[in-house]
Amino acid sequence: MGIFSRFKDIIGSNINSMLDKAEDPEKMIRLMIQEMEETLVELKSSCAAFMADKKSNERDIIDLRNNTNKWKKRAELAIEKEREDLAKEALIEKKRYLQKIEIFEENAARYDELIRNAQNDIEQLEEKIAAARAKQQVLVKRQIRARQSLRTQNEIRIADSSDVLQRFEMYEHKIDRLEAEATLVNSTFQKSRPGASLEDEFERLESEDSIDSELAALKRKKHDQATQTDS
Repeated sequence: MGIFSRFKDIIGSNINSMLDKAEDPEKMIRLMIQEMEETLVELKSSCAAFMADKKSNERDIIDLRNNTNKWKKRAELAIEKEREDLAKEALIEKKRYLQKIEIFEENAARYDELIRNAQNDIEQLEEKIAAARAKQQVLVKRQIRARQSLRTQNEIRIADSSDVLQRFEMYEHKIDRLEAEATLVNSTFQKSRPGASLEDEFERLESEDSIDSELAALKRKKHDQATQTDS
């Protein structure tokens, strides 16, 4: 397929429609951009060749005009020298160069048109590439979000499974047991401390002393009542 046929196919393509039908849109648009960039390089190369040919054609026109002027002067010289035969030959050469100039000037007009069209094609293709790259960025972001969403949903599904819940209950039970063991150890430690035992002992003695005093008071009261009865 020629470069300009490819260019027309690219410009006439509907990127969104092609991506909607593609099994792998990201890969599809990457290949599209690659093809467009390759076509752009060829278009620019062709445009540069047209511009070089135009320059060469312009130089040829200058040479032809110089030769036209040369044969014109020769014809004038021949007339001055009364050599009409030579003047006629010189005018024939001059006419031949003028005919060539017409052809080269037509070529110059064609080169101008080719360069103008190529530059327009390059501009259109660059706009198409820019649009494709923008679309590529959107696709990449959508793919990243889709993968993140899929990973999140998988994690939620795993978290909601009965096995995970059972493991959580097992870990909770284990923690409860560790906390209970810690409480027992702390209680045992408090009882085994010397300071705590001494405190308990004095509290017991103080409590016994209070009870003994109260018991003695009751005995005295009973004794006093019995004494009064005997009197």
